Amino acid sequence: FKGVRLNLEPGSLRVTSNNAEQEEAVDELDVDYGGQPIEIGFNVTYLIDALASMGQEMVQIALADGSSSALITIPENDSFKYVVMPMRI
Repeated sequence: FKGVRLNLEPGSLRVTSNNAEQEEAVDELDVDYGGQPIEIGFNVTYLIDALASMGQEMVQIALADGSSSALITIPENDSFKYVVMPMRI
């Protein structure tokens, strides 16, 4: 799995990834989001690195749209910021 696609809609986040053999992994999470639907892709390694280095169960991901970078932070803690650039999937 190289890329991961995030489909964000009010109340839910769908995470999808495919490998070279066209096998697919899908997971759906409940999220606190009330904006417009957004679909964005990331390099899965960079996203995992960001989330693993935070060591938190809850993070905040700020997205402007489906082609802008993502700012990942820990809620109520400004000491950690991680920027992940999107990729086309």
